[in-house]
Amino acid sequence: MAGYQKKGYLISDFRVFRLKDAAMKEIPFHYHDFHKIILFLDGKVDYVIEGKTYALQPGDLVFVSAGEIHRPIIYWEDENGPLPYERIVIYIAPDFLERWLEEGGRGVDFSECFQKARETASVMHQPPGTSHDLLYHMDKLEKTARGDGFGNELYTEILFIEFMILVNRSLIEHELSALENASYDPKIQEVLTYIGGHLAEDLSVESLAAKAYMSKFYLMRKFKADTGYGLHQYIRSKRLLMARDLLKTDAPITQIASGVGFMDYSTFSRAFKSMFGCTPREYRNSQVK
Repeated sequence: MAGYQKKGYLISDFRVFRLKDAAMKEIPFHYHDFHKIILFLDGKVDYVIEGKTYALQPGDLVFVSAGEIHRPIIYWEDENGPLPYERIVIYIAPDFLERWLEEGGRGVDFSECFQKARETASVMHQPPGTSHDLLYHMDKLEKTARGDGFGNELYTEILFIEFMILVNRSLIEHELSALENASYDPKIQEVLTYIGGHLAEDLSVESLAAKAYMSKFYLMRKFKADTGYGLHQYIRSKRLLMARDLLKTDAPITQIASGVGFMDYSTFSRAFKSMFGCTPREYRNSQVK
């Protein structure tokens, strides 16, 4: 896929691990099928998420929703020497959170923290003196996940659920502060927001340029410069990601194709297979329990 790609996979409900790198290849723009929470511990890193660049500080929590296109920009040294990149990462399967919302009448929406991050800021910081020490709980979760004592798998899941409860409580109780040092172009953010809300409609470069009061050539250049990927590819990927979610419902596949902006089914089917490696019908059949 030109410009960015799907990276990684998740075969369990969640994964927790600590990483410390002294150097690595440049990480390109990419997206995941799973949600991700990062606790940034040390280093010098700018994190780019959907066109916004955040300068991370130790203790920051980074929220990346499934399908959001992102990349870290890592500075490996400064005038004082090497700068290792250290963080704790949690990968979370969206289906796992959906089961907690839907099954057994529990009605707990753990994904609310990702929704709030999309609405406010993808990077947040917890000031000292708050009710829930999220840094402590995330560190405890990571250490337990590496253990192998009696009932460790169950204990790890209990700690994960506790952590997700506390993260969401902290957001609801305004104990997490949105990082205010993000740099971005308001016009490009307007375009991104408009695309996300109008995937079924005409999203030609001409129409988007007119809404943003830019020439189409300037919009294409600026979009690529600010986000790292092309406008056409971004729109197609977002349409296909939405279609994949809708294929988990009972809606007719042809209706889904038109509902995410594809004019004919054959074009939709080819694009879907190119991105996900299977046809829409094959994907739907794979979701049958």
